[in-house]
Amino acid sequence: RMDENKAFVRVGGRRLIDIIVEKLNRHFHEVIIVTNEPEIYQKLGTRVVTDIIPGKGPLSGLHAGLAYSRFEAAFVVACDMPFIDMNLARYMVAMLPGCDVVAPRVRERFQPLFAVYSRSCLPVFERCLVQDKLKISRVYQEELKVKYITEEDVLRFGDPEVIFCNVNSRENLSRAQEIARRMVI
Repeated sequence: RMDENKAFVRVGGRRLIDIIVEKLNRHFHEVIIVTNEPEIYQKLGTRVVTDIIPGKGPLSGLHAGLAYSRFEAAFVVACDMPFIDMNLARYMVAMLPGCDVVAPRVRERFQPLFAVYSRSCLPVFERCLVQDKLKISRVYQEELKVKYITEEDVLRFGDPEVIFCNVNSRENLSRAQEIARRMVI
């Protein structure tokens, strides 16, 4: 695991958080950072909020982001994914009508932190948080209508191994640096 805040790790000479915020700002009208350390994100020029129900992990962050959003849906991405493809994100947003969640599933692994969520998820998230049902894969099995984007769909936008590359460890960071040397991020 990383021994520092992943959002501020550099890939290709740039901090992960800067890469992600810049990409999101170019494509969405609102960017919200959900964190339990708001003071360190204040200079990024974007809205920073904290968990409404703290201490419950990523589900709490999803809940807070949706609750604070001015919109009926939100594209959610983790802070440690430098190669997100915004065309795929926009495609997923377009797939949301009629669903609560749109998430990629590649090789039987889904990406809950590169997904689109409707505000209709809020009551389910709240109930799961209160009941300490915190594993997102289990939350998806609640009464949410989830549309999974297939590996074939993702491949139209790029290599899933690159798009969903996250920097969770020093090994992942080395891999991300190698990818960054081959592309512009």
